[in-house]
Formats: sequence, C-alpha cells, structure tokens
Amino acid sequence: MTDECIEMYGELSSLITSDNMITGSDVLEILKRYSSTISVFDMMEFTSQVIEENKYVQESYREDSQKSYIESFLFQIKDILNDNNDYPQYIDLESFSEAVEILKTHYETGTLENKTKVPLIFEIASIYATFVIEESIHPVGTPFPGSLKVEKENGEFLCPVKDANIDTPNAVCNICLAEQLDF
Repeated sequence: MTDECIEMYGELSSLITSDNMITGSDVLEILKRYSSTISVFDMMEFTSQVIEENKYVQESYREDSQKSYIESFLFQIKDILNDNNDYPQYIDLESFSEAVEILKTHYETGTLENKTKVPLIFEIASIYATFVIEESIHPVGTPFPGSLKVEKENGEFLCPVKDANIDTPNAVCNICLAEQLDF
C-alpha cells in the first residue's frame, strides 16, 4: 500500500495553507478521492479487525459494538462516495488543523496499524462526520457498557465515554464534536 494516509494529510493540510476559508465541500472532495481507493478486500480487513478488537468487549455489548463500528466507519465510506450535497459551511481552521495533526501523529507513531487501509477508513469517516456532516463520529444510539448511548439533545451530541477515552492513543474521541454526557 502506498502511504495514502500521509498523502491525504498533506492534501488536507494544503487546504489550510492555501486559503483562509475551508468549506465542508472542500474537505469532501478530498475524502471522496481517498474513499474511492478502498476495495472490498479493505472492507473485509476492516471488519475482521473490528471483530478482533471487540472480542474483549463484554459479551452483552459485543454484537451491538461491532455493528456500531461497522456502521459508523465502514458504511460512511459508501455514504461519502454517494454524497453529492453541497456543504458551504466554513470549517474552524484551528480545530481542523489540530484534528489533521492528531491523526497524522497517531498514524506516524504506529498507534494505528498502518500496513492496511484500516486507518484510512477510520480517519476518512472521522473527518467526514466531524467536519463535513457535523455529527458525532459514533452515531446517536451507539451503545456503551452501563446501558449508556450516544445521544443528541437540543442539537448537541453527547457521548458517555468521551472523557474516559480522550487520551486513548487510537481513539478518535479527541477530534469528535460530541460533548461528554453527564450521567
């Protein structure tokens, strides 16, 4: 595999330096190009890794957890490829720059497995959710142990595990726009 993640970070970073205003559509254009390189075999690898990582999740949540990860990351790739909407909203340059740098650092330091396109899938979907469609990375209703779920109240996304995972090396919580759910 070529280093598509690094190439994508470079293109996303060039948006920041080439213009003072970045729109969701600008970002979507780049994400579409990289999404189109993901094959069915990459999707199978992603699914396999999700199943492997979820073997440590409590059995009562395991199936829902696997389904959630597949829907919130893998299915987003298809959504991106089919998304022909215009996203004229301007993106906060500081937040965007910080997110790209965080993902790039995680990738370069090896905290994400970079021999496959699995990190690319995670990162494309995370950037799309956060900066293009402006939603939480995990969809509303995503279950977590303790019978807690991602919620949306008064237009704000709330996550029950955001604060607990903010420093987890391969978690995307630190770029997600969801706030911590008080419970």
